[in-house]
Amino acid sequence: MIEAATLAAIADRWGTPCYVYDAQGMRARHDELKAALRGVDHRIHYAVKANSNLGVLALFHELGTGFDIVSGGELARVLEVGGDAADVVFSGVGKRADEIDFALKAGVGCFNVESAAELARIEARAELLGRAAPISLRVNPQVDPQTHPYIATGLRESKFGVAMEDAPALYRRASASEHLRVVGIDCHIGSQIQTWAPFREAGQRILELRDTLAADGIDIEHVDLGGGLGVAYDDDAALDVAAYGQGLRELLGNQKVTLLLEPGRYLVANNGLLLTRVEYLKPGFKNFAIVDAAMNDLLRPALYQAYHHIERVGAPGADALDGSWNIVGPICESGDFLAHDRDLTVAAGDLLAVHSAGAYGMSQASNYNSRGRAPEVLVDAGEPRLIRARETLNDLLGPERAALAGG
Repeated sequence: MIEAATLAAIADRWGTPCYVYDAQGMRARHDELKAALRGVDHRIHYAVKANSNLGVLALFHELGTGFDIVSGGELARVLEVGGDAADVVFSGVGKRADEIDFALKAGVGCFNVESAAELARIEARAELLGRAAPISLRVNPQVDPQTHPYIATGLRESKFGVAMEDAPALYRRASASEHLRVVGIDCHIGSQIQTWAPFREAGQRILELRDTLAADGIDIEHVDLGGGLGVAYDDDAALDVAAYGQGLRELLGNQKVTLLLEPGRYLVANNGLLLTRVEYLKPGFKNFAIVDAAMNDLLRPALYQAYHHIERVGAPGADALDGSWNIVGPICESGDFLAHDRDLTVAAGDLLAVHSAGAYGMSQASNYNSRGRAPEVLVDAGEPRLIRARETLNDLLGPERAALAGG
């Protein structure tokens, strides 16, 4: 169950695979982080890429968060739920000219700039539109977050950010432009960080840069330390958020600067499940439980070799088999798996819950093998509500039918 909502009833009503989210859990996670940051002048910007469903964004907007976006599409989603563009930071290494124009016209609060070339493009678009673009540089502090290499973003070899040694000259260039307005310094060293130490090291280097810029007469309004707060998927240690808050208080001391944070996974990952039903059991040299969810529904296991706890919902079927099972989907790829070697008692038709699927689940979903994406259900105060319908074959084929018809 999630609160008073029975998972089996949700699966019966909306079918499987199906994403189910816990609204009260998301609120509690947000409040826990706010409590840990007490005494710090801060602003939380929810990272939309973690879960961009409008129902989820509306929930965080109601809680008063800002938003961290990485595309024009994500900005459109924020505006759709009534979010204020002035409370949005626009990150990402490949902002197109049309996305920059959209953000400038909407009045986005800050562009987190990731290269000299991007800085030049933003300046040119702002000049064309007669605006002054608020910017911060995403600085690469050369800190190893000790996480999966695909989600480590603060090292020199990363595609993200500008080198620390290049930042002062770029800031001087920006501050001299009438079409750029320097407002902050940004960094994001990676995701799933489980200790305070990498954050402290990155923060120290960012504050040193702030002092360097102050000596050049460049005032910095905010310091953005990104997100990356680690959560527990299995027995791995989650970040101690109270220690994180205490560390930030000690790091910032009496400095008069606003801290921006961009948590995504921390707020939603463990407040979401993917429900899937067993289609077939295939025991043998390897035992396979073939389910109706697949890598197009949840890519993380195939992409990152990520662990998600999986358990059966309800009592086992009469013909259930004990065993160590590989939980796999129907897609024609050997990499289509949700888990390997899980001790379960299962039968065909059993309902399984894939835990910690609230972040980077549906947001990374695809239509591979012409599969419609799963529905999403939000449980709030015990009441389940459909917040995204299952995609149908008409949804998938419609744009192509129009093209075939010359439309």
